[in-house]
Amino acid sequence: QMQLVESGGGLVQAGGSLRLSCTASRRTFSDHAVGWFRQAPGQEREFVSTIARNGRDTAYADSVKGRFTISRDNAKNTAYLQMNSLKPEDTAVYYCATKRTILTMPPLLQAGSYDYWGQGTQVTVSS
Repeated sequence: QMQLVESGGGLVQAGGSLRLSCTASRRTFSDHAVGWFRQAPGQEREFVSTIARNGRDTAYADSVKGRFTISRDNAKNTAYLQMNSLKPEDTAVYYCATKRTILTMPPLLQAGSYDYWGQGTQVTVSS
């Protein structure tokens, strides 16, 4: 069983930056794709970004492309989401998720593709 813990959320002004971390409980993290999702009040959970287990293949939602960067450090069992130029519409609870995949698996964009989820971290962007 993989456990995930997100951190790094908080309150920031529009235009500011935050870096979210997702730390996994097992070294098998390196065999997992990682996704970031977010859910605003009254809205469905939506895809933000994902990184394949190879650390090279990534994908982003159009709404965050050019502002957010996903990365991973398998030696630390941790994935990151660097969020720059934040907007009030980025306000949400952010979740990381993982799924053990084969090396050639393309980026996973659907929440239903993931097996393990963290508890979420709140990001609030004030205008």
